[in-house]
Amino acid sequence: MATRIGIFLLCALLAACAVLRPGFEEPVVTVSSFRVLPSDTAVPRFEISLHIVNPNNFPLNLKGLSYSVGLEGHRILTGVSNQLPQVTAYGEGDVVLQASPDLLSTISLFTDLLNQPREIFNYELQGKLDIGGLWPKINIKKTGSIALAGGRR
Repeated sequence: MATRIGIFLLCALLAACAVLRPGFEEPVVTVSSFRVLPSDTAVPRFEISLHIVNPNNFPLNLKGLSYSVGLEGHRILTGVSNQLPQVTAYGEGDVVLQASPDLLSTISLFTDLLNQPREIFNYELQGKLDIGGLWPKINIKKTGSIALAGGRR
């Protein structure tokens, strides 16, 4: 029994050491575009492009990404993707996501906007990037504002 516990602890220690790759730097993720796609239905579709920079000396085998986009505190878009590129060592890669809005959250947002019209909208993009293996997921959070024509930033 003690031998089994010792082997288990040794395996756990080796797995933990594999995670602690010296000099690991978190990849930089930026939003490169956000646009409305043409649609044949009343429900719009959006395309969100992300740019990923890998500052490490080993490639990142991206496994998955979950994300949500909020506008004025309402979660409008959510989605996941497992169609992600490998980002080479000291390299860059692009990820293109497509999403449809949550109808009830969008109605709630429009109701708020009818009650309090504005020209500047606050947005928030949140996501988790899975780089595989025993590495922890990378949290992404981008906030800002979008001004309509004639509005100020």
